Amino acid sequence: QVQLAESGGGLVQPGGSLRLSCSASRVIPTFFVMGWYRQAPGKQRELVAIINNDGTTLYADSVKGRFTISRDNTKNTVYLQMNSLKPEDTAVYYCNRNLGSVNYWGQGTQVTVSS
Repeated sequence: QVQLAESGGGLVQPGGSLRLSCSASRVIPTFFVMGWYRQAPGKQRELVAIINNDGTTLYADSVKGRFTISRDNTKNTVYLQMNSLKPEDTAVYYCNRNLGSVNYWGQGTQVTVSS
């Protein structure tokens, strides 16, 4: 079984930045889509960003221009650079690896944006 581990969450003031990382317990084929999702209290989990093996990306409208997803296949790691953070970005952020019906999820890392 593959385990994903997120890191980099924390408390940040509005306008600040954080960088999330997610590594896997073992090598996952690079053709898996890597992505980030988030879940705020009382809300459903939502897509934040995904990145394909060829580097193409997809972002939620709410984070376009502020967040950047990237991947390092040599390290089997995906990153999420979050800039210009807003209070509404507060959520638990989950790392995901997907290929069709196969999904691996991390345990999540808390991001809190507050003054």
